[in-house]
Amino acid sequence: MAKKIENKIVSYEVVDIEEKRKQSKAEADKHIQQMHESVSRPEMLMGATYKIKTPMSEHALYVTLNDMVLNEGTEHEVRRPFEVFINSKNMEQFQWVVALTRVISAVFRKGGDATFLVDEMKAVFDPQGGYFKPGGRYMPSLVAEIGYAIESHMKMIGMIVEEGLSDHQREIMDQKRKEYESLNSANAEQGSSDYPPGAKLCNKCHNTAVVILDGCSTCLNCGDSKCG
Repeated sequence: MAKKIENKIVSYEVVDIEEKRKQSKAEADKHIQQMHESVSRPEMLMGATYKIKTPMSEHALYVTLNDMVLNEGTEHEVRRPFEVFINSKNMEQFQWVVALTRVISAVFRKGGDATFLVDEMKAVFDPQGGYFKPGGRYMPSLVAEIGYAIESHMKMIGMIVEEGLSDHQREIMDQKRKEYESLNSANAEQGSSDYPPGAKLCNKCHNTAVVILDGCSTCLNCGDSKCG
């Protein structure tokens, strides 16, 4: 319905709807609490503790990550890691463990995307050699296993979204595994590994899960496959 303008037009403005929307979003973002280095530590933090037991020491390490809840009670509520502590009866590595926890905690409180820490720590290799975990996963170093613990925690709080195999891909891998096991049923009984006897180490996921299927080296854990 047309509307007649009775008053004299003295000025006008062309409004960019998209720009207006961006400005509104920017204004709203100002009120969203973000992690930063000046944020005050609350009296209570939520957290979780992860046990790490390696064959290199008779004493386990306990990695505790405490989280801060940002924008509590709103649609923007998230948990972000605020600090990390590592405790153990083994005092041999006390000095570098304390340094590591302080650096990681400082990165957490700095804000931004701290998930890069996981990849950096998992890529650390011990010059004296790594070790295998129950189930066949290879750990290149103790630092790498601490990185895996941090990764597990970040996945739990939704900071890292796990990109695993789809249900269809997993179904195919289970079928391929059954085929492999049926063809190699005469092999020795399966040991402590969760994968068939004779499986090799996967360079991608570090699980002892690589077998030869249809002439290709295929990982039964992550699906990585190479032919030729």
